[in-house]
Amino acid sequence: MASERRRKSLKHERRVLWLALLTGVPGLVLAFALLWTGDFAPRTQWTLTTVVVVVWLGLAATLREHVIRPLQTISNMLGALRERDFSMRARGSNPADALGLLLLELNGLGEDLRAQRLGALEATALLRRVMEEIDVAVFAFDGSQALRLVNRAGAALLGRPREQALGRGAADLGLGPCFTADAPGVVELELAGVRGRWEVRRGTFRQEGLPHELLVLADVSRTLSREERQAWQRLIRVLGHELNNSLAPIRSLAQSLAELVRRDPPPPDWKKDLDNGLGVIGSRAESLSRLMAAYARLARLPVPRLEPLSVVEWVRRVAALETRRAVVVCPGPEVTIQADGAQLDQLLINLVRNAVDAILESDAHVEVSWAARNGRLEVWVRDGGPGVADTGNLFVPFFTTKAEGSGIGLVLSRQIAEAHGGTLTLANLDDRRGCEARLSLPIASS
Repeated sequence: MASERRRKSLKHERRVLWLALLTGVPGLVLAFALLWTGDFAPRTQWTLTTVVVVVWLGLAATLREHVIRPLQTISNMLGALRERDFSMRARGSNPADALGLLLLELNGLGEDLRAQRLGALEATALLRRVMEEIDVAVFAFDGSQALRLVNRAGAALLGRPREQALGRGAADLGLGPCFTADAPGVVELELAGVRGRWEVRRGTFRQEGLPHELLVLADVSRTLSREERQAWQRLIRVLGHELNNSLAPIRSLAQSLAELVRRDPPPPDWKKDLDNGLGVIGSRAESLSRLMAAYARLARLPVPRLEPLSVVEWVRRVAALETRRAVVVCPGPEVTIQADGAQLDQLLINLVRNAVDAILESDAHVEVSWAARNGRLEVWVRDGGPGVADTGNLFVPFFTTKAEGSGIGLVLSRQIAEAHGGTLTLANLDDRRGCEARLSLPIASS
């Protein structure tokens, strides 16, 4: 290839030289004709002929250099740019002529490429620095799941130097479950003899035209432990508050009744006071029993048993269970979903019951309807009641605005919705008085 390019270059140079020589042939012939046909001495003729020939050859060589030299300069600059050497600059880059303008553009191109390369190097250095400093383990695997890149946190997680980890498969490194688990998600791994929980995130990129997969692991063991501890603390505060509210009057009544029994002689109406006190104690004990039963029910929600469920039959069946007020069922599409019918019955019963509670003292009505959008089922329950004053605490366990409420109905309903891969929201209506509970569930493909 190099010799072929050299032959082509020589042919071009020879063509330029021959064209330069041929350009001077007419003048040379005329000069010889005048010189040798005139009345000149032989010595003068030979001297002038020699001078004319030398000048002719010199001008042809000069013309050749003026054509070839800039091309060689441009070739050298392009070769340097191809080799990523951006330090070369062409002299004589005068924008007043075409060649100078070309050299000026080449110099500008070299400067731009130099700036881009410097920026890329700085960005790469920054990226490497960030990858080394972050406490998140980063791995890059090729198409065969062989490790090609790992940062310092990843090497520490594997418990081995990078040189020993690079080139090994994900299964050999103990990272096989990360490629089968849902991402983003949390998996439990045992790496380097330490077991922990890790948040898994995956992505793809291409390097040198080949697909690679990026794996990012973040330790969530401490975060989850902290969240669990905070959840237990909140639960203990709620239960402690409820227990104190019931135990305080029980303790006070027990002391009063003990003093009543110790009186000698007892007061005339001691039996009535004793009956009233024992009744209050029994009532508060029953309230505590309901509270603990409600919490046990909330904590022991079983895994849904998915079966085909007709939405039309489900909505009409639940609406017919409400006897205090008629529930308007607005028609919707014929949809069948995969769900636990018993759990969804309980969910919709809670929503309908809350809506009817909100309109018992008015002439408003409750309506239920549904629609299918983008592969999801949307079910809503709307009422014409006064609305909800504090929507931020609706899904807080044991929070209730009803005198006889337990504070777990909506919490249990949301747990059922989330167990089915759905969501449950409550909000006041914007266009009119009332509230809307909206349930969103996935529609399983048949």
